[in-house]
Amino acid sequence: MRIETLRQRLRALGAKPVHEQRVLRAWTQQVSLDKRGSRAEDFLPLAVREDMLALQETLQGLARLKSEHPGEDGSARLLVELPDGQMVESVLLPRDGVCVSSQVGCAVGCVFCMTGREGLVRQVGSAEIVAQVVLARTKRPVKKVVFMGMGEPAHNLDNVVEAIELLGTEGGIGHKNLVFSTVGDPRVFERLPQGPVKPALALSLHTTRADLRRELLPRAPLMTPDELVEEGERYARATGYPIQYQWTLLEGINDTPEELDGIVRLLAGKYAIMNMIPYNTIDELPYQRPAWERCADIARDLTRRGVLTKLRNSAGQDVEGGCGQLRARAAKPERRRTVQLHPQAATGE
Repeated sequence: MRIETLRQRLRALGAKPVHEQRVLRAWTQQVSLDKRGSRAEDFLPLAVREDMLALQETLQGLARLKSEHPGEDGSARLLVELPDGQMVESVLLPRDGVCVSSQVGCAVGCVFCMTGREGLVRQVGSAEIVAQVVLARTKRPVKKVVFMGMGEPAHNLDNVVEAIELLGTEGGIGHKNLVFSTVGDPRVFERLPQGPVKPALALSLHTTRADLRRELLPRAPLMTPDELVEEGERYARATGYPIQYQWTLLEGINDTPEELDGIVRLLAGKYAIMNMIPYNTIDELPYQRPAWERCADIARDLTRRGVLTKLRNSAGQDVEGGCGQLRARAAKPERRRTVQLHPQAATGE
């Protein structure tokens, strides 16, 4: 379901724009319409008030909690059921953040990602995306939303942009705290600057080599790392937000001295932050996580050489459920796995 469908429902009942705003603000911020000494019947049309109970049931059905898996670091991975029974994953992050999914499955096919193995099942509607944030707000405050869960946001651009615009207005989320994560798609750089809410960007880089990027992200748009950084720098300067470059560290593949030299060449002096995310090993896949000491050395070396680098320890590593893994177990409970793919889905794939 899309947010525009909800708006049309309200308009059909006689709601004016101000009424839409009140209803959507109450939903997205999880606040009562009856507040500050006023009552809903004082400022909503009768037909809207009479439909409110049915509308609330519709909204609650957009994202239902199937299971919750808390981590020792304060995060929690949520398995969320959509109205048609399909499931996606959200993550409650430490420090009042939530990571949401924009697709059921993913078409990019990143070779190191569990979600990409099943392909794209369907798009997640804009109202279903926002509903994941609303569900998170029933459990804790949410001041930051990152679109880094299941799916590639650029492949569901209309729905994601619609969700971002509602969250950045009626949802009360600061624009720089709405983080659009993508493997890189020219449509993103064309579309996002045009909207009233301009989110921060997280670009999945993973390598400075165009040939290796095609191997790791086989169905990503054919943008070279140089082209991706060029577009990212333009967006960063236009919005005033640094680009967050995401780099999943794969032992012996993209943790080499040559790659580190390439990162310095690409990002030194840029308005950027490099997020290094050590890979969490999946039994079925051949990739390995570098030793933590090696990861820390990489982060220190890059920062010393002029690239601000943060080593991200994926949220909830003790939770047995990486991005796409909870959904896979729910679909095939007999195939219980013991691997730990990064629960934060921090690379966006």
